[in-house]
Amino acid sequence: MDGAREAELIRRSLDGDADAYGELVAAHQRVLYNVALRMTGNREDAQDVTQIAFIKAYQKLATFDRGRKFFSWVYRILWNETLNLVQRRPRHEALDEETPAEQRSPEAESEERETSARIHEAIEELPSDYRQVILLRHFAQLSYQEMSRVIELPEKTVKSRLFTARRLLGSILERKGVALT
Repeated sequence: MDGAREAELIRRSLDGDADAYGELVAAHQRVLYNVALRMTGNREDAQDVTQIAFIKAYQKLATFDRGRKFFSWVYRILWNETLNLVQRRPRHEALDEETPAEQRSPEAESEERETSARIHEAIEELPSDYRQVILLRHFAQLSYQEMSRVIELPEKTVKSRLFTARRLLGSILERKGVALT
């Protein structure tokens, strides 16, 4: 969705036009659901958290910084809601007598959470155009063609932008002392 269309839909939504907000939801729902599904591993949780993110975005739409892209803003809401859900959820592991359960120390789990948080912080430091392609490719798992349609850029531009975004992200992570294997 282009910026002018998005701005118009946001303006109309703020004026009480539910159909306009519905168009914003329709434009971004699949991508955000895919991100939530990847993070939660559960279809119902992903649907719930996606719906909650759009409801919260609607409730706070008046505070939206129009200098940003709506997708990036609602993605951040979704990310926070998903993390809250995952952290609240009790851990259940099926026990199989033949296969010993993988034991992870609290230190290993804490380190994994810390690394994840640092990666997310690094992604947030990227300029919005680069952050967007990282999120679409690696979290929403969209193809280059799908990304091209979502952000309305030629596929070659998407690939080039993603290449640059990965290099920038690598530099940020290196600066933060995050080693990815």
